[in-house]
Amino acid sequence: MPVAMNETVSTRRWVIWTSWLFSFVVIAQLLSSAWFRATYHNNAVAEVVTSYGYTGSAISAILISECVLVVLYIIPRTSVLAAIAMTGYLGGAVATHLRIGDMARAAIQLAIGILAWGGLYLRDARIRQLIPIRRPALPRRTD
Repeated sequence: MPVAMNETVSTRRWVIWTSWLFSFVVIAQLLSSAWFRATYHNNAVAEVVTSYGYTGSAISAILISECVLVVLYIIPRTSVLAAIAMTGYLGGAVATHLRIGDMARAAIQLAIGILAWGGLYLRDARIRQLIPIRRPALPRRTD
C-alpha cells in the first residue's frame, strides 16, 4: 500500500510541474510578443503593419490584449476566462498567419493555445471533469 501511495503523490507532483511549465511557456510567449510591440522594434511594427495588413493603431490594441490576457491567466480565479478569451485571440492570430501563408507562425499560435488549455487541464480537476479525455468503461452485461 505505501508504494502505490508514493507513486500517486510523485505523479501528482509531476503533473502539477508540467501544468505550470505549459503555463509558463504561454505567459512567456505573450509577454515577449507584448514587449517587442511595446518597445516598437522596427521589425515587429513593420510586420504588423505591412505583412499582416493591420493599421499602426492596432499595435496598441494587440499590446493591451496580450497584457490583459497574461494578468487574467496568472490569477487562478480568472484563468479559465483568460483561456477562453485567449482561444479567440489566438484563433485570430492563426487566421492572420494562414491568410498570408505563414504556416510556421500559425502552428506556433495553435500550440500556444493548446498549451494554455493543457496547463489548466492538468492543474484543475474541474476542467478534467468537464472535458474527460478518457471515460471509464461501461460494465459488461452478464445476461
